[in-house]
Amino acid sequence: MVRVNNKRLGLSVISTVTTMGQMRWRIFDGAFNTTILIDFLRRLIKGQTRKLFLILDNLRVHHARQVKAWLAKHADAIEVFYLPSYSPELNPDEMANADIRPAVTKQAPARTKMQLVKATAKHLRSVQRQPERIRKYFEHGPVRYAA
Repeated sequence: MVRVNNKRLGLSVISTVTTMGQMRWRIFDGAFNTTILIDFLRRLIKGQTRKLFLILDNLRVHHARQVKAWLAKHADAIEVFYLPSYSPELNPDEMANADIRPAVTKQAPARTKMQLVKATAKHLRSVQRQPERIRKYFEHGPVRYAA
């Protein structure tokens, strides 16, 4: 008899991709909120010498008052553009999500949350080391506008 953990494990990832083939990401547990987003944005602009232009979808957190205030305070370092509602096909980062999910889930099932985090981080680091793979996300017809 083999015992199987039937509890489904989950985690969340926030990420960005660039036309230069760079990827930045953060794995977190629980619901996405303004604190996580602002921390991620702060990390994105840290050490940047040029203004960052970021495309976001219309997730409610992206439009939160705290986020808008933070963006206004850092307008010289980052500018955000929002995609039309219900248009994930226009989001270059959705190409990365489509790449990540099957790669992580095809591995042996994670028995613990830490195993899932490690498997996800391992795949994300692998993708980060392949800039040509990331640049190909922008070859997809609907996201070419961002290239």
